[in-house]
Amino acid sequence: MIRTAHPADLDAIAALHTRARATYYQGRIPEEAYAGEAELARTREGWALAVARERAEGGVLCAEEDGELTGVAAHRTRDGVTTLTQLHVDPVHWRRGTGAALHAACLEVWRRAGVRRVRLEVYEHNLRAQAFYAAQGWLADPAAAPSGSHRTLWLDVARSSRAAPQRPGE
Repeated sequence: MIRTAHPADLDAIAALHTRARATYYQGRIPEEAYAGEAELARTREGWALAVARERAEGGVLCAEEDGELTGVAAHRTRDGVTTLTQLHVDPVHWRRGTGAALHAACLEVWRRAGVRRVRLEVYEHNLRAQAFYAAQGWLADPAAAPSGSHRTLWLDVARSSRAAPQRPGE
């Protein structure tokens, strides 16, 4: 089930975000930059701001299965540009359609809001995420200036016909 995030979800969101980030940052950046109590508190604070945003400024969606948070996605519109700021699936739930379902739900939100194009930045070493985004129709921006260790991708919302795959029994 995909639903809007609530303040009561913040601890679970921050913990999931931390677990997901560890899979692609481990061995590449210092652990204190993505794990530990101080970073978990900072991550929770960032998600609290995202959850509290006015709907016109963005939103946070949660994937939930049997009462357990399995994924989370956040988007934000600022200065007329909509950005997919986060999309994380708990590593124990990879390859079960959670990311695709979250992505499809984001597409629906963007379409209803009249958003035509969305950008994101993906960590250059996160090849799993890059493959996922390519499968969803995201394209690299060849004109984008390098953004540190991240790559900029764009999605044409109107052209994207990607939908969440149906699982048996749905």
